[in-house]
Amino acid sequence: MAKTEPSPMEALLAAELPEGDGWQFEPKWDGFRCIARRDGDEIAMISRSGKPLGRYFPEVLDILGATKERRFIVDGELILPLADRLDFEALQMRLHPAESRIRKLAAETPAQLMLFDVLEVGSKSFADKPLTDRRAALERFHRANQVEGLLLSPVTIDREVALDWLSRSGGALDGVVAKRLDQPYRFGERAMVKVKQLRTADCVVGGFRYAEKKREVGSLLLGLYDDEGVLHHVGFTSAISAKERPALTERLEKLVGAPGFTGNAPGGPSRWATERSMAWEPLKPKLVVEVRYDQVTGRRFRHGTALLRWRPDKAPKQCTFEQLAPELKPSEIAELFA
Repeated sequence: MAKTEPSPMEALLAAELPEGDGWQFEPKWDGFRCIARRDGDEIAMISRSGKPLGRYFPEVLDILGATKERRFIVDGELILPLADRLDFEALQMRLHPAESRIRKLAAETPAQLMLFDVLEVGSKSFADKPLTDRRAALERFHRANQVEGLLLSPVTIDREVALDWLSRSGGALDGVVAKRLDQPYRFGERAMVKVKQLRTADCVVGGFRYAEKKREVGSLLLGLYDDEGVLHHVGFTSAISAKERPALTERLEKLVGAPGFTGNAPGGPSRWATERSMAWEPLKPKLVVEVRYDQVTGRRFRHGTALLRWRPDKAPKQCTFEQLAPELKPSEIAELFA
């Protein structure tokens, strides 16, 4: 058995799930992609970028070490159930340099491994086999190795069922993945199709940052109000055309005024932050924009958003957290896949 594996098979983002026969659909879980390998007493977990994950998730190494099968390579997703939901932010907190801190979190908030593919079991390789064979082998592997925390991801060949999953994504689910049933495992290639459920929200423009080399707006800083009427920074959008920037900059500069955000504000401590990225201009809460987002982590947009339109018809105080899609709880996931 090889000690290191090539890059895992990747997915190509698409707008819609493919139609027709020959497809298997799977939930795309909101976690860390992980290739897990056991060779006797040697156990390793490798991230999508090729970095080892074992030291950050020792409890998952224990799960893999408790299997009856002593030689295997599986593909899956590290997930972390917390307070009846899956918590991506808690996963990120595990990437911490202090071993004592890692051990403490591993005991308090144990992660799990959701399996969705298999490459080797014992002396038999499945990488060159079609997905139908690999899925059958994965189900046999999971039945034979019933360990708490080692989960088997559901699948369907019914596109309507997959569309229902997609409509419920945005929390624990990161979308739906489609794979060809007759296709072998293609290392490092974008050989799957991934569809995300994109949502929209109306946000207050609570501030902006200037572009790096021009005194023109580079990005808008977005905010939402909580139940107490406090405005929290939730993300940004930089999807502003070059033609619009000069006039928009002039418009924004007329609204500059403290405090901008009255709750969580941009520019907090970050190992990636620079002096330029920390600087921002607060605005009076007068402007509202509609943006498109995919995922929310810790009540913040995980990625940059797409600016759809300005909303002069919307009162800033109407821009609340209630708009955001609630996270799907594990109990709801069990019902969804029943």
